[in-house]
Amino acid sequence: MSGIATIICLLIGYPFAFMVSKIHPKYRPLLLFLVVLPFWTNSLIRIYGMKIFLGVKGVLNTMLMEMGILSEPIRILNTEVAVIIGLVYLLLPFMILPLYSAIEKLDGRLLEAAKDLGANAFQRFFRVILPLTMPGIVAGCLLVLLPAMGMFYVADLLGGAKVLLVGNVIKSEFLISRNWPFGSAISIGLTILMALLIFVYYRANKLLNKKVELE
Repeated sequence: MSGIATIICLLIGYPFAFMVSKIHPKYRPLLLFLVVLPFWTNSLIRIYGMKIFLGVKGVLNTMLMEMGILSEPIRILNTEVAVIIGLVYLLLPFMILPLYSAIEKLDGRLLEAAKDLGANAFQRFFRVILPLTMPGIVAGCLLVLLPAMGMFYVADLLGGAKVLLVGNVIKSEFLISRNWPFGSAISIGLTILMALLIFVYYRANKLLNKKVELE
């Protein structure tokens, strides 16, 4: 589920970051402020708010029924969908910010040159924009994926303890099963995995920068 949440954050965050980078500079600070505004509230409080929002008698079901889209409330809480929504809700800003930083640095002359050479919008995106913003994509994915694996309280509150993340397994081994050695092993394994992902990103980014300098 952490991977699914990361992909959804990327699909939402990339167009939004691209839009922010292209609007008038006067409005960018406001949009970036709105992106970081949720950081002012504790994530646990925000998840409790999301729990109320997704409830059977919550805002979402009430709104959909008032609009005539639903005839009766649907059950979203205590499902994998609710956990994914919660993860995306909490971690989307961590995807948007590095993407915006990468897109904002794009040299417009490269896009103009590609257009002059006959590349259509589709080709310009996949051959120019996407490769140049890949460091931002990878950084955003790491910033979302790594915390998502350990957010056990999201699965507890929105998944009703029926949906497990890696953090839930670790918590269960320490607090319920009292199997501290196994819990420690999982924790160390997760830490090593995170370190490897960060190292791979660092090396790939370094090689990419060196390749760009040579060209």
